Amino acid sequence: MSDRSRTNQLLYQAELLALSSSEEDEHAIARGMAQEEGALALFELALTSLLREVTEHARLTQHEWRYLLSDEGPAMAELQRLRDLAHDQDSWLCWLVMQLDKLHSSDGAAKRRAPHPGMIAVGDQASFREQLITHLNAAKREVAALRETSQEW
Repeated sequence: MSDRSRTNQLLYQAELLALSSSEEDEHAIARGMAQEEGALALFELALTSLLREVTEHARLTQHEWRYLLSDEGPAMAELQRLRDLAHDQDSWLCWLVMQLDKLHSSDGAAKRRAPHPGMIAVGDQASFREQLITHLNAAKREVAALRETSQEW
């Protein structure tokens, strides 16, 4: 499988996991949290695959996303574009990096939701699942733009 195909596959699988499950039982909350964190982990794998894809011509020996997106990473236009996104507070990549830091911490990224509908919730705040889907879609648009730029070279 090519890096491009793998990136597409991982983004698709992450989106599938992020879609809500309709089954309601005593494990529904834990299952939902597991799905969210699983989707986030797949999103991380998709980021790594994307980085392999856009840097394949450079024949890099290291593809760890933290290194490639750091200021110490290789000087490449595609990577600089992604670094700039990672620093943009409104971007999918900044959101993803923050969530991955949480995912790799002892607290995790998914949070328990109110156990029943009678609980008061903060208005206009998207659920983690909704944010995940929004940022996955933004990532897919960015992947398409990066591929277009890469083909021009």
